[in-house]
Amino acid sequence: MLPSIQQLNSESPEVFLETVNTLFETAPPLANRLLAARPFESYAKLIDFAEALCLGSELNDQEKLDVINAHPRIGASKANLSAMSLQEQGYTDRQATLSNEEEKVNAELARLNQEYEDKYGFKFVVFVAGRPRAQIIPVIQERIASNNKDKELVTGMTDMMLIARDRLQKATVAKI
Repeated sequence: MLPSIQQLNSESPEVFLETVNTLFETAPPLANRLLAARPFESYAKLIDFAEALCLGSELNDQEKLDVINAHPRIGASKANLSAMSLQEQGYTDRQATLSNEEEKVNAELARLNQEYEDKYGFKFVVFVAGRPRAQIIPVIQERIASNNKDKELVTGMTDMMLIARDRLQKATVAKI
């Protein structure tokens, strides 16, 4: 459960950062800017502010890379995923054994993730939105073929905000 926005605004820096990191993964350049900018009127305004930071010029190039690279790779080992990413990538259990088909999909995603990172210099981020991992393969292939690093960074950051909004929608917010 997320604390109410009023409660979050008055929490210690540690609690604030822990809460923000459930929405955005652990991205210190973003989380620290959000901490410095509080109070926020709502979680939606917090995410809007985060999006403006990520798509604007306040973060330098390295900070933007740090933010986007905080997200786990699609199809990554379940052991390395946050609880939210685990669910978003369609896993039901951290310990459950993958089928042969799931192993093949994850191997192809690992290969494509590496190709994407080699080409653009940062992780592929996509708003999965409940789609099976196999449906992400043509998406990453298309984005590799687009050959536009700047557009890819914007797309990845935009998808990060869609993920954060989806996580907020699914989270229970205290009514205090």
